[in-house]
Parts: sequence; structure tokens; C-alpha cells
Amino acid sequence: MNILLNGEPRALAAPTTVVELLHNEGLGERRVAVEINGEIVPRGRHAERALADGDKVEIVHALGGG
Repeated sequence: MNILLNGEPRALAAPTTVVELLHNEGLGERRVAVEINGEIVPRGRHAERALADGDKVEIVHALGGG
């Protein structure tokens, strides 16, 4: 299946959940915000939310600094 991840095309094995995507991107342990097709996916639903072909996914993570 093909999705857009932060504006870049990405091929994934189906089925893939948000948790699996985050893990594959090295973001599994980070606090991130995930939006799919313009809708925020709450952190508590990452494990159950499956991605579909053509989804537009945006992942934003906070950067520390000071």
C-alpha cells in the first residue's frame, strides 16, 4: 500500500497501524502528534488505527532545546 508521509510517498506492507509506522520510523518511544487525512489520531488509538492505501499522514514531534 502507498501513503504520503509528511508529504513524501512511502510504500508500506498492509496492514500497518500507526504504532507500527511510528516504530518503523524510529519514533516509537517519542511523544508525537499524528494526523491522518486531516484528523488527529489520539495517542490511545495509535495501536488500533490501521492505515489505508492513499492515506495522507503527518507526524510532528517536539524538539527539545533551551
